[in-house]
Amino acid sequence: MEQFDELSDCEMHFIIQHSSGQSSDMEGSVYTSVNDPNGNAHPLWSESQHLDFEEVECFRRKLKYFFMNPCEKYKARGRKPWKLLLQIIKIAVITFQLVSFGLSNQMVVTFKEENLMTFRHLFLKDYTDGSADTYAVYTQTDMYDYMGHVIEQFTNLKNISVGNHAYEKADLKYTPLVLCQESYRNGSISPGNETFDIDAQVDVECVKIYPVVPFWNNNNNNNHLANLTLDFKRLLAVNINFTLKAINLQTVQHHELPDCYDFDIMITFNNRAHSGRIKVDLDHNVEIKECKDWNVKGASPRNLVFILFFDTIIILTCLTSLTLCVRSVATGIKLQLEYVNFFATRYNKTVPWSDRMEFINGWYFLIIVSDSLTIIGSIIKIEIQIKNVTSYDICSILLGTGTMLVWIGVLRYMGYFRKYNILIITLRAAFPNVIRFCCCAAMIYLGYCFCGWIVLGPYHEKASITCFILYTK
Repeated sequence: MEQFDELSDCEMHFIIQHSSGQSSDMEGSVYTSVNDPNGNAHPLWSESQHLDFEEVECFRRKLKYFFMNPCEKYKARGRKPWKLLLQIIKIAVITFQLVSFGLSNQMVVTFKEENLMTFRHLFLKDYTDGSADTYAVYTQTDMYDYMGHVIEQFTNLKNISVGNHAYEKADLKYTPLVLCQESYRNGSISPGNETFDIDAQVDVECVKIYPVVPFWNNNNNNNHLANLTLDFKRLLAVNINFTLKAINLQTVQHHELPDCYDFDIMITFNNRAHSGRIKVDLDHNVEIKECKDWNVKGASPRNLVFILFFDTIIILTCLTSLTLCVRSVATGIKLQLEYVNFFATRYNKTVPWSDRMEFINGWYFLIIVSDSLTIIGSIIKIEIQIKNVTSYDICSILLGTGTMLVWIGVLRYMGYFRKYNILIITLRAAFPNVIRFCCCAAMIYLGYCFCGWIVLGPYHEKASITCFILYTK
C-alpha cells in the first residue's frame, strides 16, 4: 500500500500537474540550486539533469495528449476528429439500414402469422379468432367429425383456398397427410370399480392419405377413417402432419424478390389428461427457401442495386471504424507498456492494474464488437437480397444488436459536455449498487413467483398464465 501511495504521488506529479508559467530551464535551475548548497552545479551533471528533465516532460506531454478527448486534441494540435465524424456518419447509415431491413423482415413475419391464422380457419372446424386456448372436442362423434374435416380440407385445398398454397412434391409425387394415434399398448380401465391395468408402453399407428386420391363420396364421408379405431380409454393423442408450400408475393411491390415457404403443419388432438376434454391445437414450422425459378416483369432493379451499394458502403464504413479502433487500442497498450517500464526503471515501482487499465478504453471495444456484428449482419443481408440465403432471424439479431451498441456508444461523446459528463460519472459510480439492488429484488421476485405458482396457479387460470409469462419472457 505504501508503494502504491508513492506511485500515486508520482502520477500526480507527471500527469496531473502542469508547469504553466515556468519554463524547463527555470525548473532545472531551481532543482540544481536545491541540490547544490552553493547554487552551482557541475556543467556535465547539470546538462544531464536538464536532458533527463526534458525526457520526463516529453513523456508527460505524451500522456496528457493521449488522455485528451477529440475536441481537446483539436485545440492542442489542430488534429481534426475524423474518428468522431466517422462514428456520427456510421450511426446515421446503420440506423437507416436497420429500418430498411426491419420493414422487409416485418413482411416476412406478417406472412407467417397470417398463414397460421389461415390454416386454423381452413383445417379446424368452426374455429373463431381468439379461441385457440379453448378450442376442444368433448364427444366421440365430434372427434371423428373434426378429424374428417381436416382430411376433407386437405384433399380439396386447391378448390377452397384463396391463397397460393400447394402440396409438397417429392420425386414427382405429392407428399401425403400422415395421421397417427398414440395410445397405451394394453389397458383395462374401470372407474366404476376403481380398478385399472395399464401397460405404459406407447404404440403409434399411422395412416397416410394422398391428396390425389378422391376422399369424399356421397355414401360414406369417413372411408379413410373406417380402418382407424380410437380406443378413447387408452388414447393419448392424435397427430396430423402435412406440408404445404406458398410464395410471398407482397415483396414484389417493394421491389424485392419473393421467397418460397414450406409450412410443416401439425394438428394435435391432446387426450393425455383423460378428463373428457380433448384439446385441439394447430401449429406450424416455417422454412424459407430460395425459389428455384423466377421471373419478375415490369419492376426496375434499381432499388435492389441501390440497396446492395448502400450495404457495401456500410461494410466499408464499419471496416474503417474497426481499423481505427483497433489501432487506438494498440496505441493504448503500447503506451501502457511504456508507462510501466518508465516507473520500473526510474522509480523501481510496480504500476497497479487499476492504473494500467486506464490506458484501455472500453468504448473502443464496444465499437469493435458493434462494427463486427454490423459487418457480418450486412453480409448476410446482401446474401438475403440476392436470394443466396434466407436467414432473416440471424440477420435481424446481428443488425439489431450492432445498432443498439452503436447508440450506447453515443454516451461516450455525451461525456464531452460537462453536465452530461457529471451524469455519466454518477451512473458509473452507482452501477455496482444498482446491480446489488437488482439481485436483492430478484430474490424477492423469485420467492413471490414460486409461492404464487404453487398456491394460486393451479386454482386460477389467470395466475397460471401470469406465472408462465413471468418465467418464459
